[in-house]
Amino acid sequence: MKEIERVRDYLKNRDPSLRIIELDSDTSTAYLAAQALGTEVGQIAKSILFKSKTGDYFMVVSAGDVKINNRAIKELAGSRVKMASAEEVNEITGFNIGGVCPFAMETEVPVYLDESLQRYDVVYAAAGSSNTALPITYAQLVQITGGSLVNVGVNPHQDEEK
Repeated sequence: MKEIERVRDYLKNRDPSLRIIELDSDTSTAYLAAQALGTEVGQIAKSILFKSKTGDYFMVVSAGDVKINNRAIKELAGSRVKMASAEEVNEITGFNIGGVCPFAMETEVPVYLDESLQRYDVVYAAAGSSNTALPITYAQLVQITGGSLVNVGVNPHQDEEK
């Protein structure tokens, strides 16, 4: 799959110690990924693409058990925002929903890392498809994405989607 290879190539140049895990099961939601990996839902890094009223895109990466605070996202963007459509996600990132990697995107967009990710020594980001996971530390995620720390998550441990 070309998306996974794009992520592998990106990692080769930035942190070759990181290795993608390819699973036989579906990891397209935080809940399914946690089940497949035997981890807490919070350890799954969910990458969500937003579009501002002005048409600018940005990505928020948070722990899998965190809901995004819409007011905090609006303040971050400086205008009203909405989640990007599946088509926009694919066009901008080059990944389909359920496999969105927070780096190696087709179009470079600002990345914001929610502080909820700092609770864990290792989190698991999607790596290009709905059956991949990339174990990564918060520090590595910051370095690879160039992301900025934000506080946009609310209600940790209450969003265990099934």
